[in-house]
Formats: sequence, C-alpha cells, structure tokens
Amino acid sequence: MKKKGKGIAIWAAAVMVSVICLTLPGMSAAKSPTPIEGIGFNVGLSMQDNLKSLVGKDVYVHLRSGDTLQGYVKAVGDKQVHLEKLADKDFYDALIRLDDISAIEVKFRDLR
Repeated sequence: MKKKGKGIAIWAAAVMVSVICLTLPGMSAAKSPTPIEGIGFNVGLSMQDNLKSLVGKDVYVHLRSGDTLQGYVKAVGDKQVHLEKLADKDFYDALIRLDDISAIEVKFRDLR
C-alpha cells in the first residue's frame, strides 16, 4: 500500500513538472500590447479637438459629477459631444456638455 501511495505522488509531481515546462515557454512568448494606428491624444489641443479626432471610436467619458459614460463618439460640436450606443443602456445616446467633461479614456493598445 505504501509503495502505491508513493507511486501516485511521484506520478502527480511528474505531471505538474510537465505542465510547468510546457506553459513557461508560452508565457515568455506572450504578445505585448501594440499601438492602434491612427488613434492618440494630443495634449496641445483642447478636449473638443481631441474628441473630434475620436469620432467613431469607443470612449469612456468621465463627468465632473463623478459619472462615467461609455459609448461611441458620433459628433462633436462647439459646446457638446454626442455619444451613441451607450454601454449597458440599449438604444440610448447621450448629449454631453464639453464643460462637464473632466476626462476621457480611449483604448490605444491591443493584443494582436
């Protein structure tokens, strides 16, 4: 009985070592994030101009009230931005005053 228990323990250890040896090389070859072409912030421009460059892109808009909206920039005017296809709100759009925006987030890198 004791020999059988030792055999199972040795077999389990061998399986674990095999799994580790097979997964470590894959981990070192993991893809690193690559920049998405044609998208970026320009800190020399206003929030309005940065949003204009993001028309059609998925963004998070953080408002001064503390709320965050996620959607696609449809249009940017002199005083407002139109977000369409809001996340978690089927069939909803939002019209947001540019003065109420405190920050925007955009995905600039992707795993390819």
